[in-house]
Amino acid sequence: MKLFKNFKDKLKPTLTLLAPIAFGAGMLMSMPATVQADETCMSPYMAKISGQEDFVYVWTLGVEGLGDGQDKLVTVSVNPEAKDYGKVRHVTSVGGRNEAHHSGFTDDRKYLWAGGLDTSKIFIFDVHSDPAKPKLTKVIDDFVSTTGGVVGPHTPYALPGRMIWTALSNNQDHGGRTALVEYTNEGEYVDTYWIPTDDNLQGAEKTGQYADGYGYDIQVLPRRNMMLTSSFTGWSNYMMDFGQMLQDEEAMKRFGNTMVVWDLHTRQPKQVLDVPGAPLEIRCAWDPEHNYCFTTTALTSEIWLIEEDGKGGWKASMVGTVGDPADMPLPVDFSISSDDTMIWVNTMTDGKTRGYDITDPYNPKLVHEEYIGRQVNMVSSSWDNKRLYYTTSLLANWDKKGEDNEQFLRLYHWDGENMEEQFTLDFTKEKLGRAHQMRFGAYSLYGKQAKTENNAAENLAVNNK
Repeated sequence: MKLFKNFKDKLKPTLTLLAPIAFGAGMLMSMPATVQADETCMSPYMAKISGQEDFVYVWTLGVEGLGDGQDKLVTVSVNPEAKDYGKVRHVTSVGGRNEAHHSGFTDDRKYLWAGGLDTSKIFIFDVHSDPAKPKLTKVIDDFVSTTGGVVGPHTPYALPGRMIWTALSNNQDHGGRTALVEYTNEGEYVDTYWIPTDDNLQGAEKTGQYADGYGYDIQVLPRRNMMLTSSFTGWSNYMMDFGQMLQDEEAMKRFGNTMVVWDLHTRQPKQVLDVPGAPLEIRCAWDPEHNYCFTTTALTSEIWLIEEDGKGGWKASMVGTVGDPADMPLPVDFSISSDDTMIWVNTMTDGKTRGYDITDPYNPKLVHEEYIGRQVNMVSSSWDNKRLYYTTSLLANWDKKGEDNEQFLRLYHWDGENMEEQFTLDFTKEKLGRAHQMRFGAYSLYGKQAKTENNAAENLAVNNK
């Protein structure tokens, strides 16, 4: 942990001099970097697995010299009635190392799209023909040239008949200015939507100090015709060695401080909101009467609420903190419960997850704290709020070193008061790589009967929320 002590000491003057929230954000981003890691952060246009999931698909970074060294989609059996419960069911390698990061289903949930932050390749897997054995069916390798210079596809998000991607960078300066990119479900390019900047607001209202053009995550509230994006950092930072970046004063300035409100139907940016500290993941409420979303900031360890301002627009307010910000816990991924009563926030530095009661969204209340491991990044919550899955990797060059570089998938049961560990799958021991982002799969999504190794799957309920 010496690296992180040094990081904390170095960051104090940076916080004073660089409100743009340099590093903290970055750190978190990787988590998730992640995107939408779980059932409750999925697009509202998709069917949800409201009962027991059969599989967790883990988008995994390859490690040179470990197994085949390639990025891969690892299918883990997670139905307790399966004979191979807690074990690897299938592995689909994609060739090479691309900085595997986030993935997402199409609206019909038949295909899983997954991206690489370094090579900007997109991999499309068929998960409906045989949910236990995803098959790579298409690779999009012209993302940069087709989109007009967008680099680093980060979060794929399902819209009706469409997949829209956030990205992290561009091919001009490899900084944080970037865009959204839209495809059809068949993988045909539709359009590029650049994020507003000070010199090109594209009709959006700049409501605060910043319009940096940075991107990261995406969520929508269809009932309000609202799409919301957050911000992180560019290729030159997220591909840099972590220790080297800490020593680079210019790199430490290059982190996002904004969220953008878009017209969902027209893809037109409407407002640029100041959310200093690198706002990463976005989680929106599910109840039709709850028109608000949350984000957490990496550098400042804050919880922010994005809500309507009563004037036809939106506003962002800081409503809480994660741990003790002075200790730099570095919030990464977080999840919201399907009943809008809890959020679970992971912090990378101390390896903890924290559960907050958000029944009053203006006053999140810490109700549970649990140590997960020496390194923790992503958290995925089941729709019935009974299971919490955790993985560990941030970015290949940002993960902890030595014995602190734990790489696993871990499942806990949550009974409303306590977490009970069910299994841990060691990705290093299994020679799989760095476990990053998770998606859930089930036989019943496609009207399929479970096989003998998993005869409980046919009882799953699918809720078209």
